[in-house]
Amino acid sequence: MVYGWLADFVLLLHLAFIGFVVLGGLLVARWPRLAWLHVPAFLWGALVNLMGWVCPLTPWEQRLRRAASEAGYEGGFVEHYIAPLIYPQAPGDLPLGLLLGTGVLVLNGLVYGWLLRRRRFKKRAGSC
Repeated sequence: MVYGWLADFVLLLHLAFIGFVVLGGLLVARWPRLAWLHVPAFLWGALVNLMGWVCPLTPWEQRLRRAASEAGYEGGFVEHYIAPLIYPQAPGDLPLGLLLGTGVLVLNGLVYGWLLRRRRFKKRAGSC
C-alpha cells in the first residue's frame, strides 16, 4: 500500500515537472530569478524527448508500482500517460518525441524572446 502511494507521488512529481517545463516561462515573467531553474528544466525536458531518453522518474515509478503488486507499463511516461490525452487514437508513425521536444523549445523560445523584448523596452523607456 505504501509503495502504491509512493508511486502515485512520483507520478504527481513527474506531472508537476512536465508542467514546469512547459509553462514555467510564464512563472519567470513574474519571478525572473526562477529562470535559473526553468532554463535547465526545459532544456532537459526537450532533450529527453528529442533524444528518446528515459527520464529517471519513469523507472522509479515503475519499480514502485511493481513493489505495490500493481501493473507497470512499458515505454516512457509521456507515451503512457500524456500521448493518450493528446492523441486518443494511436499516432502511428508520428514521431511524438520530436514533436514534443520541438514544441517545448519553440514555446519556451517564444516566451523568453517576449521576456527579453519586454526587458529591453523597459530599459529604453527608463533612459528617456
